Amino acid sequence: MNKGTRKVLLTLLVLSLAAAIVALVMSGKGPAKSRQAVESTPATTAVSQPDAQVVAQPIAPVAPNQVAAPSKLKARAVTVAAKPAILGSLDPAKDRFTIEFSSTGAGIDRIAFSEFWVHAVDRVAAIRHATAVATGADKIPPMPAESDRYVLTPVGTIGTWNVPMLAAHSVEVDGQLISLFGSVWAERAAGEFEAIIDDDAGTATLRIRRSFTVTPTQGAGYDITLTQTVENLSSTPRQVGILQYGPGDLTRVAGEMMDIRRLQFGYLMSVRRDPAQSSVITHDAMLERADVVKSVDAGKFDVWPNELQADQDFHLSWFGTTNRYFSLAVHAPMTPLGTGAPSKSLAESVQFIRASMGEPSLSDPKAEPTLFTVLYSPQRTVAPGKSTDFSMGIFAGPLDRSILTSVPPYSALEMSGLIVYSMGGCCSWCTFAWLANQMVIFLDFIHDYIVFDWGLAIIVLVLVVRLILHPISKKSQVQMMRLTKGMAEMKPELDALKARYGDDPKRMQQEQMRLYKEKGVNPVGCIGGFLPTFLQMPIWMALYAVLYLAFELRQQPAFFGIFQQFGGWNFLGDLSSQDRFIPLPTPIDLYIFTLTSINVIPLLMGAVFYIQQKYMAPPPSTQQTPEQIQQQKMMRVMTVIMFPLMLYAAPSGLTLYIMTSTLVGIWESKRVRKFIEETAGQPIVVKKSKTRDAIGRMYERALERAQDKKQTGKKFKDRG
Repeated sequence: MNKGTRKVLLTLLVLSLAAAIVALVMSGKGPAKSRQAVESTPATTAVSQPDAQVVAQPIAPVAPNQVAAPSKLKARAVTVAAKPAILGSLDPAKDRFTIEFSSTGAGIDRIAFSEFWVHAVDRVAAIRHATAVATGADKIPPMPAESDRYVLTPVGTIGTWNVPMLAAHSVEVDGQLISLFGSVWAERAAGEFEAIIDDDAGTATLRIRRSFTVTPTQGAGYDITLTQTVENLSSTPRQVGILQYGPGDLTRVAGEMMDIRRLQFGYLMSVRRDPAQSSVITHDAMLERADVVKSVDAGKFDVWPNELQADQDFHLSWFGTTNRYFSLAVHAPMTPLGTGAPSKSLAESVQFIRASMGEPSLSDPKAEPTLFTVLYSPQRTVAPGKSTDFSMGIFAGPLDRSILTSVPPYSALEMSGLIVYSMGGCCSWCTFAWLANQMVIFLDFIHDYIVFDWGLAIIVLVLVVRLILHPISKKSQVQMMRLTKGMAEMKPELDALKARYGDDPKRMQQEQMRLYKEKGVNPVGCIGGFLPTFLQMPIWMALYAVLYLAFELRQQPAFFGIFQQFGGWNFLGDLSSQDRFIPLPTPIDLYIFTLTSINVIPLLMGAVFYIQQKYMAPPPSTQQTPEQIQQQKMMRVMTVIMFPLMLYAAPSGLTLYIMTSTLVGIWESKRVRKFIEETAGQPIVVKKSKTRDAIGRMYERALERAQDKKQTGKKFKDRG
């Protein structure tokens, strides 16, 4: 195999590897997974109500020791006035969200954010409206429709029943499980609910109260306190525990390329290892949604604690589910202890967590069933006339580093662990989360203190990376160009060796290696030309994760939104999404993505790649055959077409990075060519390198083994 063929194969290998990784990350597709119905855990069970009606209640799998004979205790609602108003407002200056409640299970039916929108164009329209109102403009642009606000809401059902977020599931009293799901709650005020548990004689035995209040957190305002108490109204002690629905599946925005929803935990070490219970740990406490679904399908419902966590006596501090940009999490209420320090443990309210599957998403009936979780409290004995508390805090907001790392109680609870810059699935390892974390910090610094624009920050990142890699890039290009020239100069001598030792391949190989050493040419030196590409691939993948997952870049335009001033162009209007320059009336479903618009920036990137081929491609070697030269031309055409196609639906910020990096590379290549022309009369000198010599020796031995194998096969064939 001559040098030209090796270069073609190596280049195709590099491009195929890059294309495969990009395709896997963008498509999020993998082997099909089958789902089996868990028939041993029915989704619903009938519970008798005081008004003699039979209401089907969603009941998730329960532990064996909680299964008992039909309870004689019954839950009922207290008669109250009409339903009060919702909590909060949609004025960003006053509140972060509004909360609408449901009397079914005394849960949350809807959280609508006052400043977050589904699409970037809606965010821009809302800002223009607010600016016009504040400045007293004559013409006030309209606000986007309320349906375009970003909301947290139940995404699926169990059976035919909607399950409100964090709804009460049931109460266990002396081993009897009484459903709290249904019309058993009275709403006394906004977010304040009460239910009564009667015995078989109709005497009130327990009073259960649930109260949701918005907790200001130094301007962040994304925290909700759930005060949950059980009061013993009887004359005998009662052992009680609460089961409630926990954070489950969150909404996926239409058009998202992959499902990266996760279940994440923060926990405390045992008292023996951490007596002060002060350090919240997030390592090795994340579950991919797909893995949890697979476990549920196999009949394994426990998600906290697992066997190791139980053996080590870890205590839960917080638990949340996430989608691309938002989270719903329950956390320790941070109530003061006897010493005055707030407790970081949620174990007093949540002892373990189980998962179950419901029906498909309400917005997408074709999607897979919804994942639900149920929080189980510890069992407590409540004396007559006393009450016990199962309160907790709730975080319902964005995965914003500035909030989760600096605003209490999130900072104290290390809830920044909810933020994970990883694409998940088969590409968890290739998104380099550690590099993505550093990249977000760097981009934040450049944006906040130097350029004040995310598009410019990405360009600065390009310049910094190219500057760091310039010595390597320059050396590799010089090496490849000089190698091509050296091989051309040696062609007459190589032809002479071929004519002299053509009948003795082993001797010919030895003489070729001798000639290479005399001329200072390494036959595998072209491998170094791919080093800058390999070094940049981790940066590309980490940047992809950052642009796709970092809340800071969500719906952020490039270049101060200048393109949006010309009739509302979508071009580079959202660096976390494709540029959608010309929306299509009907989406076209392709295998790796759905074509919803004509995107300009990937096409511009293809044009830049074409220019790059003109400037950076080495001239054809005199050793190459016409077929090999044609193969190289085809490979260049594939490069120009393949990468724009693979990155067509990628975040426009990533495409901007690669296009800018390519333009800088063209300029860099011109400088290198000028340097080579200025040193054209100097002899080719290749410094000794242990690594390069070792590769050369490996190459030589591999060729010898190939020749020996070929000769052995030929002898065997001749004998036959």
